[in-house]
Amino acid sequence: MKMLKSLLHTPSGYSTRRLLQWLWGILRHHRLQAGINTLLGCLTVCLDFAFIWATKRTIDIATHQTPGQLSAAAALLVGILLSQLCIGFASRWVKAILGVKAQNHMQLSYFDRLLHSEWQDRNRRHSGDILNRLERDVLDVVNTVTETVPSMAAVCLRLLGAFFFLYAMDATLACTAVAIIPLFMLLSKLYMRKMRRLTRDIRDTDSRVQSLLQETIQHQMVVQTMERQSTMVRRLDQIQRHLRGQVRTRTLFSSTSAALLSAGFMGCYLLAFLWGAVRLHEGTITYGMMIAFIQLVGQIQGPFRDMTRFIPVFVGAFTAGERLMQLEEIPLEKKKAQKEFRSTPGVLFRRVTCSYSPESRRILEDFSYDFPPGSHTAVVGETGAGKTTLIRLMLALLRPTSGEILLYDGTEQVPCDAGMRSHFTYVPQGNTLFSGTIRDNLLMGDPRATEEEMRAALSDACAGFVFQLPQGLDSRCGEHGTGLSEGQAQRIAIARALLRPGGILLFDEATSALDTETERQLWRNI
Repeated sequence: MKMLKSLLHTPSGYSTRRLLQWLWGILRHHRLQAGINTLLGCLTVCLDFAFIWATKRTIDIATHQTPGQLSAAAALLVGILLSQLCIGFASRWVKAILGVKAQNHMQLSYFDRLLHSEWQDRNRRHSGDILNRLERDVLDVVNTVTETVPSMAAVCLRLLGAFFFLYAMDATLACTAVAIIPLFMLLSKLYMRKMRRLTRDIRDTDSRVQSLLQETIQHQMVVQTMERQSTMVRRLDQIQRHLRGQVRTRTLFSSTSAALLSAGFMGCYLLAFLWGAVRLHEGTITYGMMIAFIQLVGQIQGPFRDMTRFIPVFVGAFTAGERLMQLEEIPLEKKKAQKEFRSTPGVLFRRVTCSYSPESRRILEDFSYDFPPGSHTAVVGETGAGKTTLIRLMLALLRPTSGEILLYDGTEQVPCDAGMRSHFTYVPQGNTLFSGTIRDNLLMGDPRATEEEMRAALSDACAGFVFQLPQGLDSRCGEHGTGLSEGQAQRIAIARALLRPGGILLFDEATSALDTETERQLWRNI
């Protein structure tokens, strides 16, 4: 453990011990796949040693150094080869089926956590960066705990088995073959520290690339109408060139390190070959034993080669782990038990002060107002006056710096938190439709809504045009309601909100795309 901590020295805010504990927790969640992969890996090692022994025995029988039936020895070799093929097939099956399941499970877990986290804290991170973590980082961590860690167990078994096997035949050669271990550990420690820093920089730049791509595609109309296509392409090219430079630096460093280590391995292999040739010339070993020597030296050096491949994997896993742990630090919403009122409650602001961060200006300061039950209030003001912030406070998406927000009826008052969100129905600014059918979008308001209830909501929202569409409720719309006009998409969003049981309606400029007559009819219907 001390050796591993030394190799995985962590210059970031997370200690190596904490990262190892976190990875252990992930491993426990996926212990079935990790256990199966470990078992298959160990069986592969055992079959490899069996093949070496069977090869030596077959050659010795063929050269009359050992008594036995050559046909039986050949049949044993064939049986071992067939067993290796079966193990390889099973390994690929486990990786394809259980690997996807493990990745989906972890991705689903973080997706669920993010959806239940504090909006204000989560919103400080770019959505492209979050998506990069949910895709790339989750994949790196899952592959490490379900494949790399089991592979390490098999590699350790291979190293020990090959050493003792070779030691039984020639102790001097066995000790010479493992003499590279101290040098390997020293180089690995230096290699690991620099690779951690290089990999973290590359992953951060990769997130910047994804963020720019996502933003540009989302706002393609703005980019095109402002004729800034070349600007965005140039901006992406600059980030990509920076990324290529980082990858080039890391590749040069890793390739040079690997070349030096390979030179050491080749020297050891040449030494083993010459050692065996001299012993064979002296007649102290058989030809089959020399073949076994060469194979066993390869079995000893193979684990060290594997370890050089494991190091970048663990570097990536530790970097990915740090980034996922940062997502875990986003606090979850605190929901108290939902309070039911006898009738639709009112909302009371009592000396509320609010800002989006300690450094930013105060959007509201010592603000008090009473929105009585059943009242209709229009909040007007210049841009930036706090109209949207007021709604976010009611919905408990923002927490006031001071003061309190209460829901009340004639008998009691209850603090307005995330658990009270069920009393609100909210229609935000802009086009908020999801890709899918109109029915799918309406059912987000109430998954149990009947056909009649959806038709009634569409009628109240002045969205009767849906009934004239060829597929009606099952008509499809693209991302952000592509295929519908802004006014049509807005009316469907209002119908979706009307299906929600909440009794307090919050409209954030939700009728901005409607003509005057349609807007008047909408208010009359509501």
